[in-house]
Amino acid sequence: MTASRLLMLARSARNASCGSARQQQQQQQQQQRPWAGWRGGVGAPSAAAFATQAAAPAPAKRLGLAGVRHIVAIASGKGGVGKSTVAANVAVALATRLGLSVGLVDADIHGPSLPTLMSLEGEPLATPDGLMVPPENYNVKMISMGLFTEDDAPIIWRGPMATKALDKLMLGTDWGRLDVLVIDMPPGTGDTQITLGQRMPLSGAVIVSTPQDIALLDARRGAQMFRRVRVPLLGLVDNMSHHSCPACGHVEPIFGQGGVQRVAEEMGLEVLGQVPLDSAVRKHSDEGVPVVVAAPESKSAAAYFQIAGRVWEKLQQADEEAARRRAAAGGGGGGGGGAGPKITVG
Repeated sequence: MTASRLLMLARSARNASCGSARQQQQQQQQQQRPWAGWRGGVGAPSAAAFATQAAAPAPAKRLGLAGVRHIVAIASGKGGVGKSTVAANVAVALATRLGLSVGLVDADIHGPSLPTLMSLEGEPLATPDGLMVPPENYNVKMISMGLFTEDDAPIIWRGPMATKALDKLMLGTDWGRLDVLVIDMPPGTGDTQITLGQRMPLSGAVIVSTPQDIALLDARRGAQMFRRVRVPLLGLVDNMSHHSCPACGHVEPIFGQGGVQRVAEEMGLEVLGQVPLDSAVRKHSDEGVPVVVAAPESKSAAAYFQIAGRVWEKLQQADEEAARRRAAAGGGGGGGGGAGPKITVG
């Protein structure tokens, strides 16, 4: 059953039971925001409604990803390494420093944090054809399950339901024309990561890790997972690489030193940047202002700008290589910014 059919049946049932003016007003509001009231939580009927709509992918002509040039996953094999903060700052750096059209997806269905990091809230409105209109801040469009939930409401869904909801967020959002869509992946190598790697045309993945050995073990697993589903690895981010004392300038490698560089060399990858452990990043993140906006001259912001620059350079190199292959095959040239990626549905 399609999402539009589901909504039509629900509205018909309401109209048959009561024709009051109040219900007619609610119906008009529902047409503008068909997911209004979809709140995650234990026993919430709206959670099932969200997943039910997601279970029926939209027709190809309505896929919100049609105008997206590149999709990049920011991932880690382990939680707590600062992946979401990296994803938010890299996305904003791509938009504000490089002037690109950028979108951001919070793929962590069970633990969404991007609405806080990006200072966005409220359920999105809908286009006439039923796509969600992503809210925007810092020149970045963002969609997250956190826009549909209360701050303390848990989303207790099994893997298949969470995967369907992610489909809805990815394919059911009107992204328009984007140079880069950044995906903040959930930690681990489970259903969500495999599904995205196999079904979405990812241009590449960035692995975030801290230098400590226990984090690097899971970073290796995350990198190998992307390789198995044939997603190019753009490089590693050495997050919380060191702490500089603001009083005396002493540099302390709190989580170890050289671990991310060592793993990168072993796997034939590049360290895209080293982000220091900085209390300003924590402070500005809690306030909903990425450090690349709040303190663009800081060392932390410089690291994020470097990472964003290297990611974009690698994506451009991939475009050029694809154009050369097409030319060699007799398919003509082109800059890689054509009709958008081919999406696998179903």
